[in-house]
Amino acid sequence: MNAPLAIVLAAGKGTRMKSDLPKVLCTANGRPLVEYVLDTLRDAGVEKIVVVVGYKADEVKQQLASYENIEYALQSEQRGTGHAVMMCTDNIKEHEGAVVVVAGDSPMLQSTSIKSLLDDYSTSRPGCILGTLIHENPTGLGRIVRDDTGKFTGIVEEKDASEEQRKINEVNMSTYVFDGQKLLGALDRLTDENAQGEYYITDVPSIMMSDNEDVRALPVLKPIEALSVNTVEHLADVEAAMKQL
Repeated sequence: MNAPLAIVLAAGKGTRMKSDLPKVLCTANGRPLVEYVLDTLRDAGVEKIVVVVGYKADEVKQQLASYENIEYALQSEQRGTGHAVMMCTDNIKEHEGAVVVVAGDSPMLQSTSIKSLLDDYSTSRPGCILGTLIHENPTGLGRIVRDDTGKFTGIVEEKDASEEQRKINEVNMSTYVFDGQKLLGALDRLTDENAQGEYYITDVPSIMMSDNEDVRALPVLKPIEALSVNTVEHLADVEAAMKQL
């Protein structure tokens, strides 16, 4: 089994950041958001990282030039998170073992959380593990649905959730560990048949479950990891939290 491979989603423009920069190059406490994510992955023992670039790709590559063992995949047209991972097919196809997928705009991601997910993968080799979070205010986030035995059964987005499901405070945080070869198989069957016409990585767990693969959700993420950056206000929240660490 190979050492873990990571895919960092970093192709977006970040329209709500009021900046022409690629979103992952917006800075928190003087450093680009994506650098925090890369350092966290390295601290968790991930040696090889694929960064998915798109908007102003050359600027992202230039910023990360000093990092070793970085490969790039180009998502020239942004068609969803699943589409971004599809662009990494060539990077994954020779890989036997864990593939970590994280967002490049999550600077509060903790290496201990990634290690916990990788430890579970190495012990039991499931098809997919979702890193989840118990959130005091889950409004707007995808809820983790479990059956009566506590087994993961799916992700329900807030707009599709019933009143009962909206009370669930375990949420999806776009942090995954996949078995690389099983991920490739699921990506082949991912569709864009939804209102947005995009491919979503959140559909992959259900595809795997339809194949009777072991898909599990582990609530190992810490509250601070809920702080991702979509707006200028979020960035201010992240900078304040960093100063308290």
